Amino acid sequence: MTNPPIRALLADDHAVVRQGIRQFLEESGEIEVVAEAGDGQEGLRLIRQHLPDVAVLDIQMPTLSGIDVARAIRADRLPVGVLILTAFDDEPYVRAVLQAGANGYVLKTADASDIVEAVRAVHDGKSVLDPAIARQLIRRFSDEAPLMVESLTDRELEVLRLAAHGFTNKAIGVQLSISDRTVQGHLAKVFGKLHAASRTEAVMRAVSMGLIPPVLEAEDRV
Repeated sequence: MTNPPIRALLADDHAVVRQGIRQFLEESGEIEVVAEAGDGQEGLRLIRQHLPDVAVLDIQMPTLSGIDVARAIRADRLPVGVLILTAFDDEPYVRAVLQAGANGYVLKTADASDIVEAVRAVHDGKSVLDPAIARQLIRRFSDEAPLMVESLTDRELEVLRLAAHGFTNKAIGVQLSISDRTVQGHLAKVFGKLHAASRTEAVMRAVSMGLIPPVLEAEDRV
């Protein structure tokens, strides 16, 4: 039995860019673009109307930025994955995107196949970070003054390793035979011990400290 296509929505203020993205997404045979928007406000309206599986958003758009749209999606508790696809790799943008609740951040310079894979991963409930951005964040954390951190327990390290591979709390719970609420509790303790505000920041800091392997770089893929 063939799986139904992944329903995606594109929001970018450049029509030519949307056309190119739509073409290679649909050429994959797994993704259907159900709507397009040329600004953030229209994008949010169409997201609420169509409830796509994945919203692919640029950051800088008229009326509402991609970050604003991501915040609104999370505030409305819509069952929509959010993938930011942008030309900006500046750290403040990355932090704002992740804090807004986006599931992924990929640069427009990525190969078409990597962007398709990123849409698939977000649809599967995974987190996605462009390898170039991951390397940048790891370098930044490595250059920080050493932090006094409390040691992580073996269980907390197990949870963090799985989080680094992009697994959701529910998927981590299944693999470790614990509830997703327990996973959430372990991650909260990890965040506190590593002085991190998000999963990505916790993973990057743990990699820079040598607590877990650099999976985002080692896989060399989105």
